[in-house]
Amino acid sequence: MSKDELRLLDFWASPFCMRVKIALSEKGVAYESQEEDLFGGKSDVLLKSNPIYEKVPVLLDNGKPVVESNNIVYYIDDKYPSPNPLLPSCVYERSRARFWADFIDKKV
Repeated sequence: MSKDELRLLDFWASPFCMRVKIALSEKGVAYESQEEDLFGGKSDVLLKSNPIYEKVPVLLDNGKPVVESNNIVYYIDDKYPSPNPLLPSCVYERSRARFWADFIDKKV
């Protein structure tokens, strides 16, 4: 991986991976996708990048792993703040957006 490259450890059917891909697309950020075989054998990169949960998505930013889809979306929004913010600029509204994202993950 060369400097300033992003790689997404991905699985085509994962809604959590789709969330990250949408965020990257909205920001216009280029990235490389690495499809994971979650049923036949996870890659060493995945196992080393997310040793606690051993699941996708994982965003590798210059080799540094960012895990969990909501956390990755917040990271993308912080790293690439313009031109399209993903979260409201108001602290209160941003906390509400994070609450609903967490609620959907747990209840839907």
